[in-house]
Amino acid sequence: MFRDVARAKQRLSLEECISLLKSEKRGVLSVIGDDGYPYGLPINHYYNEEDGRLYFHSGKSGHKTDAIKNCDKISFCLIDKGNHTDDTWALSFRSVIVFGRAEIVDDKETAVEMSRRLSYKFTDDSEYIENEIRQFASGVLVFALIPEHITGKRVREA
Repeated sequence: MFRDVARAKQRLSLEECISLLKSEKRGVLSVIGDDGYPYGLPINHYYNEEDGRLYFHSGKSGHKTDAIKNCDKISFCLIDKGNHTDDTWALSFRSVIVFGRAEIVDDKETAVEMSRRLSYKFTDDSEYIENEIRQFASGVLVFALIPEHITGKRVREA
């Protein structure tokens, strides 16, 4: 059902993919948008080791939310910062793509906890995080990407 990496030598192990999902802060979420057009948007994520899901926060309405409610098939792609090799313009980087299904998190405790964990990827200021949660949690929709296929590869430009 899902394609394998075309160049097997460049394939990342599942452990490497998960490591990147845990460490990187942002990626591009792709959904099936209006009239079947793809809709990709940059978004923050949290990879939860306990259940193997990625969590995202969102507004309760909008293009992304409507698309997820209409079709739960989504993908998420990220690349690491990479590095230049041999003092050239060429960049070497690693990328991960996760294919799966979106599920809206209805349990408020879980939604708040995943929002909290996501916030800690950006700051360790717990007072700030708790204040944001108190002020804005009621207006946030949290959804999970339940992975069906995870693939990654190393890329060296040039």
